[in-house]
Amino acid sequence: MSNLLDDLVKILKKKRPPDASAAPIKPQAPKSLGDPEEIAHRFGLPFSQDLSEFPYVKEKITPLPYSFAKGRLMLPLNEEDGALLVAMKEPFDLESIEEIRCLTHRAVRTLLAPKLALEEAIEKCYHQKENEASEYIASLQAESPVAESEEEGYDLLEKNAESPVIRMLNVMLAEAIQQGASDIHFEPMEIGLGVRYRIDGVLQQRHAPPKEFQSQLVTRIKVMARLDIAEHRLPQDGRIKLNMGGRQIDFRVSTVPVVFGERIVLRILDKGNVLLGLNKIGMRPPMLALFSKLINLSEGIVLVTGPTGSGKTTTLYSALSEINNSEMNIMTIEDPVEYKLQGMAQIGINPKIHLSFATGLRHILRQDPDVIMIGEIRDKETAEIAIQASLTGHLVLSTLHTNDAPSALTRLVDMGIEPYLLTSSVVGILAQRLVRLICPFCRVNYTPSDQELKELGVSRDALKSDQLCKGQGCAHCFGSGFKGRHGIYELMPVTSAIKQQLLKTPDALELQKAAFAAGMAHLRQEGALLAIEGLTATSEVLRVTRGCEEM
Repeated sequence: MSNLLDDLVKILKKKRPPDASAAPIKPQAPKSLGDPEEIAHRFGLPFSQDLSEFPYVKEKITPLPYSFAKGRLMLPLNEEDGALLVAMKEPFDLESIEEIRCLTHRAVRTLLAPKLALEEAIEKCYHQKENEASEYIASLQAESPVAESEEEGYDLLEKNAESPVIRMLNVMLAEAIQQGASDIHFEPMEIGLGVRYRIDGVLQQRHAPPKEFQSQLVTRIKVMARLDIAEHRLPQDGRIKLNMGGRQIDFRVSTVPVVFGERIVLRILDKGNVLLGLNKIGMRPPMLALFSKLINLSEGIVLVTGPTGSGKTTTLYSALSEINNSEMNIMTIEDPVEYKLQGMAQIGINPKIHLSFATGLRHILRQDPDVIMIGEIRDKETAEIAIQASLTGHLVLSTLHTNDAPSALTRLVDMGIEPYLLTSSVVGILAQRLVRLICPFCRVNYTPSDQELKELGVSRDALKSDQLCKGQGCAHCFGSGFKGRHGIYELMPVTSAIKQQLLKTPDALELQKAAFAAGMAHLRQEGALLAIEGLTATSEVLRVTRGCEEM
């Protein structure tokens, strides 16, 4: 009997084999059920495709921290009957809804929205208010700011910086981006530091931070751009990468020593504001058709000319985007690469390692390219390689700094290029300018004087109701009367008549006469058409075409 009991105890002590069916089920994170609109329709939940008109978004009311709204993709839109209306993408994220209830001490009602609409609304809602930079700088006390280590790539909309210098720089950078500035100038003067923004191509005075903050601001910018903060005697160049909402903003930094300190210019490269495409740059249909024909040739050189800041790079990028496809090998060499384009090999020159335009071009030609884009033809060597490339079956796009299209050929001859080589390689030249558009919020009509019409080059009969337009200045345009810009263009295809004239003499005046005889429209004529249509002002057309009057 005892043996039987012993055997039974041994059997009970043995471990049972694991039963897979009895294994505990691990909880899994809920997965998205699909498109928010489809979910809303299925479960009878409210849905909105556009969140920009809700009260909290329009008035920039933010009951939730920015990091919470951005991380959870949840945004309060309004308060109705004591309940908070919250837009979200995932309707069953109950944990986040409970967190909002605890943070705001209010009941929560949900509304479904697409991810893109939520991201846009969050960025708009958390943008800083107008004049926030001025108000913050005015509130600063003259005390030594506290230095803080650099954390590259942070979000400008985060407002938790403790150091006054970091906070001051953040609000200025965010304000410049919101106002559409292309450059920020930090200019040391005898009485302090001046800050100006270049908006629509014109510098506008903005801030005057206390002089006590001048060296700390300069140091902060140099640290962010990874420059040598101990070097104050030599110019330096660098880059800064920051975020603002859901988009990445790049800044190109340039410092030069001046009498009262270091002058810094930040060039803002905002990919979200770049409109690539020939149909988006404001070229008139007949000229657009001719330019499209030129850039679709299999060989030759197409030049884009104009002063700095006239939109030449945008035009070249738009041309490349127009002809880019899987059958083309497009390579560019630039100084620097401002915007990265899909499907193209882009090279940035680097003088420190002796990578110049000429050196890069020689190696590009060994890569079997179909189209080559050169950021700028600066010297004879680069021009010669570009011509050789065009003569060996490549399409070459590049820029020159000249006042008008005919002067580009004269400039190349001055570099030392033989005229007969230009007649065999250059197929077209586009000169361009950017004119500011009249602000739609303060546009008024007026009757122009005879002298004004004479300078513009139009007759009174060409006007609509004998009226032109101008901007009076308002809060929307910061008192300038202008908001936005539009391109004006002068396209000169290198026809047989122009080739014959170039072989006779490369004089710019004679080339211009031959181009006008072939039907080329002058830059000022293009600008006058915009003024007649009420898009820009006479003063603006005269300002940008002052150096290229008809000869």
